[in-house]
Amino acid sequence: MFVSENLTVNENGHLAAGGIDTVELAEKYGTPLYVMDEQVVRNTLRRFKDSIDKFYGGKGEVHYASKAFSCMEMCRIVNSEGVGLDAVSIGELYTAVKAGFDVSKIGFHGNNKTNEELEYAVSVGVGHIIVDNISELMRLEKIAAEKGVKPAIMFRIKPGIDAHTHNFVKTGQIDSKFGFALETGEAFDAVKQAISCENVELMGLHCHIGSQIFDIAPFEEAARVMLGFIADIKNKLGFEIKGLNLGGGFGIKYLQKDDPSPFETYMERVSKVVKSECERLSIAQPFIFIEPGRSVAAPAGITLYTVGARKEIPNIRTYISVDGGMADSPRYILYGSEYEAVVANKASQDKSETVTIAGKCCESGDLIGENMPLQHAESGDIIAVCATGAYNYSMSSNYNRLQKPAVVFINNGQSRIAVKRETLDDIIRNDV
Repeated sequence: MFVSENLTVNENGHLAAGGIDTVELAEKYGTPLYVMDEQVVRNTLRRFKDSIDKFYGGKGEVHYASKAFSCMEMCRIVNSEGVGLDAVSIGELYTAVKAGFDVSKIGFHGNNKTNEELEYAVSVGVGHIIVDNISELMRLEKIAAEKGVKPAIMFRIKPGIDAHTHNFVKTGQIDSKFGFALETGEAFDAVKQAISCENVELMGLHCHIGSQIFDIAPFEEAARVMLGFIADIKNKLGFEIKGLNLGGGFGIKYLQKDDPSPFETYMERVSKVVKSECERLSIAQPFIFIEPGRSVAAPAGITLYTVGARKEIPNIRTYISVDGGMADSPRYILYGSEYEAVVANKASQDKSETVTIAGKCCESGDLIGENMPLQHAESGDIIAVCATGAYNYSMSSNYNRLQKPAVVFINNGQSRIAVKRETLDDIIRNDV
């Protein structure tokens, strides 16, 4: 009935998440409200880990892509599952460190890392740094020399794969701000330069071809391309690449029509490609990393809103306005991303109308979605938008000086605050 398996309708006819009445959550904590189901997060992480064990003999590691959703509590949960972390800024890295994360399992990303970020990553001892360009390599070499350490690095490579996704979230093609290109020889030259460096250790290669990808074939092709490059390095330079990060981007179910492949199918098929290509190319099987983010966080989350105005424009559309919008749910205005919504206090009723759910920001494009099937909604109703655990809280803003919502985690019938709702004083905290 719902895109997320943890959502049900309870005896009151209300939407329940993880068995907890969402209407009661809205009453207790207020709206807008982000709700994250801890068990969904844990179960998904375990599925990824188990698939590596089953299909690749455990010779790999899951790194949660924290850009999808990052807070200290999420870091604690991920760490407790023995999963690594992908951090893309000093803020994400600092959050993980303050949460007590095992820094040896952190990969530090970013296409334009500052010296401050590199120095911090080196000082806390992250597992490896994914280097994006030659200038970064040279700066890192200098920083490492000054600190008397030798950090492990990977190079981010553009494998030139068309992932059939939104242009804004394609990252593996040659025309991208990320990484080194294979076609131009840039990537090979970078590897040669890294091998000659005295203060960094090249331990692997990284690629990421995009986000919200349903087809497994692009992942298989990316693995072939990357393994071919690893063989090229071995044959021409006599250097063995030990690690290969195949990134993330696994698609999830936002709408009933979406049909993503099970995570296990991805790992089974890609593992077959890795094993067969390594045998064909006479190279050792690399230690594999994968970086699921959206697929871990999105299905675990819903956002709850309270309906304010209902505006019917005859023969045009019906607007249902809620007490949030683009400041806490930016993906529609950015990408035209679609969601499933339900009137939480009328979840047992049929969806009888098609509406546009509008936010409260001073922008005509501030919408949660258009042409959305919904139960008849009136002022005071609670609307739940499903699968919002990724790229909503993490991309939220204070546009119009709105306060960011609270984040609540639910588990075993209990709820707890993970991130406090911002106050008005928080809005002006840094003003002088």
